[in-house]
Amino acid sequence: LLKFNQLKLRKKKLQFAPSSIDSWGLFSLENIPAEDMIIEYVGELIRSNIADERERRTYGMAATYFFRIDDDYVVDATNCGNLARFINHSCQPNCFAKIITVDNKKKVVIYSKREIDINEEITYDYKFPIEENKVECHCGAHGCRGYLN
Repeated sequence: LLKFNQLKLRKKKLQFAPSSIDSWGLFSLENIPAEDMIIEYVGELIRSNIADERERRTYGMAATYFFRIDDDYVVDATNCGNLARFINHSCQPNCFAKIITVDNKKKVVIYSKREIDINEEITYDYKFPIEENKVECHCGAHGCRGYLN
């Protein structure tokens, strides 16, 4: 809880900019140590069935920014989110996402896996579930799996 409150008080210097992975990405404007909280992924908390319906309606027409918290809930940052929604997937990410509970509410927080340099793109592994329709990966990382799912 103390670290989460510190994250709110001392925000990391980040900016979104053109990315070689996918149109836009999130980049660090400062050195970030390993295992540090970087940013909370914020948006509208919705039930999974609502997220499924929204995805069906917009599939192939517009980007969606969903982050599944558990089997029942998803954070939808499509219309009301923050810079975290610009974090791209990588098969060799420099960050990881962790679900924490603060005041009985689940929060998605992005942590650094290792030290991150100034101007380095912030990435994490989306870990999409395996589906029949494959989503191609464009991360370009050494050992890229080729697909997000």
